[in-house]
Amino acid sequence: MLKQKRQLFELLFIGTDLLVVTGAWLLAYWLRFGTDLIEVDKGIPAFRHYLSMVIFIWLIWAFVFKRMGLYRPMRGVRRTREMWMLINANALSVLMFIAVTFLFREKSVPFSRLVFLYFGVLASVFTIAQRYWLRSFLREIRRRGYNLRYMLVVGTGAVAADVVQKVRQQKELGIQLVGCLGPDHEEDQASHGLPVLGDYDSLGKIVRSIEIDQVVLALPIEQSRDIPGLMAQIGDTLVDVKIVPDLYRFISLGGYIEEFEGLPVISVQESPMNLVAKRVVDVMLSIALIIAFSPLMLLIALIIKCSSRGPVFYRQERVSYDGSGFSILKFRTMAVDAERGGPGWTTPGDSRVTPFGRFLRSSSLDELPQLFNVLAGDMSIVGPRPERPVFIKQFRTRVPRYMLRHKVPAGMTGWAQVHGWRGNTSIDKRIEFDLYYIENWSLLLDFKILFLTLLRGFKNTNAY
Repeated sequence: MLKQKRQLFELLFIGTDLLVVTGAWLLAYWLRFGTDLIEVDKGIPAFRHYLSMVIFIWLIWAFVFKRMGLYRPMRGVRRTREMWMLINANALSVLMFIAVTFLFREKSVPFSRLVFLYFGVLASVFTIAQRYWLRSFLREIRRRGYNLRYMLVVGTGAVAADVVQKVRQQKELGIQLVGCLGPDHEEDQASHGLPVLGDYDSLGKIVRSIEIDQVVLALPIEQSRDIPGLMAQIGDTLVDVKIVPDLYRFISLGGYIEEFEGLPVISVQESPMNLVAKRVVDVMLSIALIIAFSPLMLLIALIIKCSSRGPVFYRQERVSYDGSGFSILKFRTMAVDAERGGPGWTTPGDSRVTPFGRFLRSSSLDELPQLFNVLAGDMSIVGPRPERPVFIKQFRTRVPRYMLRHKVPAGMTGWAQVHGWRGNTSIDKRIEFDLYYIENWSLLLDFKILFLTLLRGFKNTNAY
């Protein structure tokens, strides 16, 4: 029954994918030759030549989408992941289609390059929109109790509790929990609101006696030795089996599964950040902001030079990505010999701060030269604020997970800063906000932080 449902939904997705891709091809022809977007100077090819290529589109897109896993069950898969898979699949399909048209076209019928460009963009947009609508429709019918999958959880500990909680929170997945199995079984026993149907040795009997589509092995790490026996009990069934490893206590940042020479490897401490995309944005923004703020920076430099003895800029050793050190650049706000007694936090009314420096620090204008650090690649526009090595030695042993903030480039502004956690404030709260930023990073979040920085102004009550 489950296999028949999968085949039905696979046919549904294949049919709708090919339908919208065909529509994208025909629309691309019309945009090129049926509109005045770009002038046609070599004549309009007969529509039948383009229509004859539809069969190749069907074959290529069905093959590529199948090979790239776009027809596998995707309950619980993030929409952004499916969207990225669709973009990659469409790009590969278009390249294969261009090669096919080059091999099979008639010499007197050249195909327009602009048609392929329009087609690639439209195919990606149409398939993403179609998948979004279809997934939304399926989620809605699951919420209403249709197209359900029945799940049995093996385990009664903390891992099993997390599985049960996640399934109950995501009703659109259409998963019905039928019960769980424990190491020991007593009548009327329950765990996490589920009936305990038996012990581990009864798994095979239960799977064969009631309707179950999925078995989730959610055992504590000390019971992992039971997994081979459990798998042996259901090895001759068609039930789906998923294993949830008890690694929560070890995962500290961005855990995911990767492959190493055919072996699955679980990464428990890795940043999810796309450093290439972030660097491109940093270079573009830093150049634009340096140009925009250059008159203001020249004025600040002139006032510092005229108002106090010493250099305009102040360099200080800080730590950024992967623990690498760099010299951060700031406008000088203190007397030249301010740290002759050793490093320390500034305090309200600190006598070491110059009068103009006090204004620069409270308005955060002293940090404008860090745009040159960003351009040089020492740091980023957005990220955890870089700290001095002397303070890192103090915090790394006292504050749990403190060093994880160095898994990403340091920033001029950050999630902690826009929420007021900067300067001489709680280091624990700062780390909490920094790690939230790292674990939930996206370019959209970076732009949100930039917007909040501008919206809330550069004024900082904790900068003295």
